[in-house]
Amino acid sequence: MSRPRIVIVGAGFAGYRTARTLSRLTRHQADITLLNPTDYFLYLPLLPQVAAGILEPRRVSVSLSDTLPRVRLVLGEADGIDLDGRTVHYTDPEGGEGTLRYDRLVLAAGSVNKLLPIPGVAEHAHGFRGLPEALYLRDHVTRQVELAAAAGDRAECAARCTFVVVGAGYTGTEVAAHGQMYTDAQVRRHPMRTGMRPRWMLLDVAERVLPEMDERLSRTAERVLRQRGVDVRMGTSVKEATHDGVLLTDGTTVDTRTLVWCVGVRPDPLVESLGLPMERGRLLVDPHLQVPGRHELFACGDVAAVPDLDRPGQYTPMTAQHAWRHGKVCAQNVAASLGIGGERRAYRHRDMGFVVDLGGAKAAANPLGVPMSGPAAGAVTRGYHLAAMPGNRVRVAADWLLDAVLPRQAVQLGLVRSWSVPLESASPEVARVPGRPDSDAAGGPADGARAGARSGGDSAAGRSGAGAGAGEHRPGGGPARGRQGEPAANQPGREPAKNQPGREPAKNQPGGEPAKGQPGGEPAKNQPGPEPARNQPPKNQPAEAQAAAAGAGRQRRPTEAAESRPDRAPGKPRKTSEPPRATKPSITPKPSTTPKPSAMPKSPRPPGARAPGAPAPSRSARPPADPGPEPPANQPPPGPDIAPGPVKRTDGRAAEGDS
Repeated sequence: MSRPRIVIVGAGFAGYRTARTLSRLTRHQADITLLNPTDYFLYLPLLPQVAAGILEPRRVSVSLSDTLPRVRLVLGEADGIDLDGRTVHYTDPEGGEGTLRYDRLVLAAGSVNKLLPIPGVAEHAHGFRGLPEALYLRDHVTRQVELAAAAGDRAECAARCTFVVVGAGYTGTEVAAHGQMYTDAQVRRHPMRTGMRPRWMLLDVAERVLPEMDERLSRTAERVLRQRGVDVRMGTSVKEATHDGVLLTDGTTVDTRTLVWCVGVRPDPLVESLGLPMERGRLLVDPHLQVPGRHELFACGDVAAVPDLDRPGQYTPMTAQHAWRHGKVCAQNVAASLGIGGERRAYRHRDMGFVVDLGGAKAAANPLGVPMSGPAAGAVTRGYHLAAMPGNRVRVAADWLLDAVLPRQAVQLGLVRSWSVPLESASPEVARVPGRPDSDAAGGPADGARAGARSGGDSAAGRSGAGAGAGEHRPGGGPARGRQGEPAANQPGREPAKNQPGREPAKNQPGGEPAKGQPGGEPAKNQPGPEPARNQPPKNQPAEAQAAAAGAGRQRRPTEAAESRPDRAPGKPRKTSEPPRATKPSITPKPSTTPKPSAMPKSPRPPGARAPGAPAPSRSARPPADPGPEPPANQPPPGPDIAPGPVKRTDGRAAEGDS
């Protein structure tokens, strides 16, 4: 008899705990498969310390293969689930597709950034849900401070030194607290010429900081933030975002280059495609974390609406504490349904308190309901994180010790660009990469055109920060799902697809370097040379004049030719024993009976020359915005419209950099 197959989608707090508990309970009595886009479990509560340069990224990344014995890891993102066929379809990191069959399925796909219909936010803001976003924010903040230090203009310096964080929940509060300390340390070592100091702003429509926590802890956190110089504005949010700043709901305009979006999370859209009963985007389950009517389907973490037995009529919030406890109960119930473990048990929790790290020796905590602040709260907070982490405890403690005695290294690694971490992303834990062969050349939403959903992690410790305004995400549902690492072609801030404007065209295509022996390109050896194109500087001109003429024609039509061989005189045929290669005949317009003053006497034209009366191509014409449909492969460029001659080719490659 074959062993039962258990598939777990997502390796966040809920999925990781489910896999680890099942591995211990089943002990080779079941085949456990974990589907996740990364090979590590991310401990999200310490992510702000990665952005502030306290911890290295690998310290908060726990290897799944090393810590989950007897669990098979499959790298990929879930595209869809066939409930009747009991299969999970996924796409691996290299674009391949696969299918996993199951007898029991656990959905723990986690959550993604919550978007609001605010103009400009999706284009100019960045979230804080994964390692790529934390690394980008660290590089971006470091770069802005360095550019501000070198700027002589006070307005530019002030804009670069202003950092706006939207959302005063757990994530936004910790990002602002650690960010202010990080930038202040940079300015102390390298003061700015204008004498300005970095300014961090924390915005939220709520009445107080950390509205989910006890009011005494909220007052403690706000007091620490204001003492450090953070501009805390409650009851205020962003009305519009641009490249140069933000417009607030109170009418104030803030010049800034940094907008961090921490308004909260929403369940992964994967569960929406199942057609099962939902509760505000979450899949409805019973107290045993089982989907009613589907004995083989379980859900836990942020994607599951678990009834709160202590508060009838309500559901457990989307926090890491609940997700971690969901995973243990879910694993026990899955094993019981297979007859491997004991009896089923309902999920019931007891609030153990919350901790918020405010940087340095400051924190706000209420362990077992006892409110604490100052160094004592800081010690409790770090002790809790060390105890909760499933690995890397010694390395994390070592980094904390080194940070206490040594200055932080404020350098830019340049590994993550802005277009790699779009806010409207279904996989914030995976950075986008260019050059995917299956990218959508026709463009589309920022997250690609592939429908489906990802498998990801759950929210951080209490990471359901207060929203920046009323309402849900953008109309039309969640963003279209893109494959991992696949940037949508022709989108702002992304590298254009091949054969598109702004990138080096493929050879033998219009705008690229024509193949030798083709019309409009470099003449083949021992072939008659073409006439020089009009408006082309003679070769005997000074170098300065040639450079100016070449610069004027740098932006030319895609059908212009590439450079000719310089060792051959234009229009002068070379002796050869081979017959000249046939070229496409030019169509000459019918001559008029009335002679024109500009008419030239008829004379034999070398092959490839421009027909009389045809308009000369403009060297200063800019390429059209839409090049139109791509011609068939291996088709030579049209002959009559090409001006052959010694024209320097420019590839028009766009400069890579941040948006």
